[in-house]
Formats: sequence, C-alpha cells, structure tokens
Amino acid sequence: MDRHPKRLAILTGAGMSTESGVPDFRSQTGLWAKHDPMQTATVQALEDRYDHFHAFYGNRLESLQFIEPHSGHAIITEWQKKGIVSVIATQNVDRLHQKSGSENVAELHGNLREFSCHDCGKAAKQEDFIAKKHCHRCGGKLRPNIVLFGEQLPMQAWEYAARYIRESDVLLVVGTSLQVAPVNQLPELAPGESIYINEEIDTPVPFTRTIQAKAGEGLQSLSKEWQM
Repeated sequence: MDRHPKRLAILTGAGMSTESGVPDFRSQTGLWAKHDPMQTATVQALEDRYDHFHAFYGNRLESLQFIEPHSGHAIITEWQKKGIVSVIATQNVDRLHQKSGSENVAELHGNLREFSCHDCGKAAKQEDFIAKKHCHRCGGKLRPNIVLFGEQLPMQAWEYAARYIRESDVLLVVGTSLQVAPVNQLPELAPGESIYINEEIDTPVPFTRTIQAKAGEGLQSLSKEWQM
C-alpha cells in the first residue's frame, strides 16, 4: 500500500528560501524590519521614489546571484518527477524551485527574474533595469515582474493553484506565516489532509497536522515517512 499522497499540492513561502540564504520579510531580522514596505514595495514607491525602489530591488537581485536551492527544493522536485505533485504554488520570487528543476510553478507574487515597463507592459531585459534605462517603446520606468503591495495577484497563477488545491488529497504548506492575503485563504480550499511545516508555529493554525522544523528538515522527514 502506498504511503504517499496521489495528488499533493504544495504551497511555499519565504521560509522555504531562507535555508538558501534568502532573507525573509517578517522576522525580527527580515527585510521589512530594515525597510518600510509601504515606502519601498508599492506602486507609489515605484512612481514617486524610483531611485529608492530601484536600489532596493537592485540589491535583492544582486543578493540572489549566487543563491542555490537546498535539499528541500530537491525533494519537492523529485516528488514532482515521480508524479505525485499536482501543483507547486509559491509566494517566493527567487525562482529557486525552477532552478532546482521543478516545472509549472505557480508564482503567486511574480518573480525577480523577468522585467517589463510599468507604463506599457513591454518586456524588458534585466540589464536594462539594472542600468536604470527607460522603456524603449514609451520611455516608462522598468520594473521586475513582482506583485507590489496594492496590486492584484496574477490571475492565471492564482486560478491554477486554486484548482489543484481543490483537487488535492494532501495540501503541504511550507515556510509561510500565512499573514498575507489572499494567499492565506488558499489552505481553506483543501478538501483533505493538510500539513504545515514551519520553523515557528506561534499561533494555532487550521491544519490537520503541523511539523515544527526548517523546510529542508521537515520535507526530509515526510519523504522518509512516505518512503519516497
């Protein structure tokens, strides 16, 4: 008898990437402890304080240059190759899941690897953003394709994630505090078992099972349990 799920939906957050050296946002040493997100990661910041906006995301890009996936990413990729993962949805913008070999990842908050013009939407090159060039078509400001505070999530990624979470037999949530709407509503769609892995579990969470551990450690534990 198989011990592993048949239709596993996975949702990951910042805690999935911290083991690779990517800072989180909401801890005492996270990015928002050092930078006011309302002054840095909003449309208004992009439009009215572009130098500040550009410096923040330029530094984030530079910090990701030598970041590599960790063992937890590899476990998820292996599960996907074995056919038990129906969807990987992530709040992370670093593309470490893809770098590990995972495919068809629903990027709920966009990503820091693609760029476009804020005004006309034309695709742009990373080097043009770094050089603080303007859009070749309309002269507008260039930006990474991430979801800023106040913007809507990409509908295609949201619907893709929601569909497969609804159809899952197990939902696995890894490394997210679930403080950010509307992503924190996705676990409510899961019809079956739900498992929560996080290094800190401060308040009761609506899951059938919790594992207090770092992402890699918790995923390794499940992999052994499921004999994967």
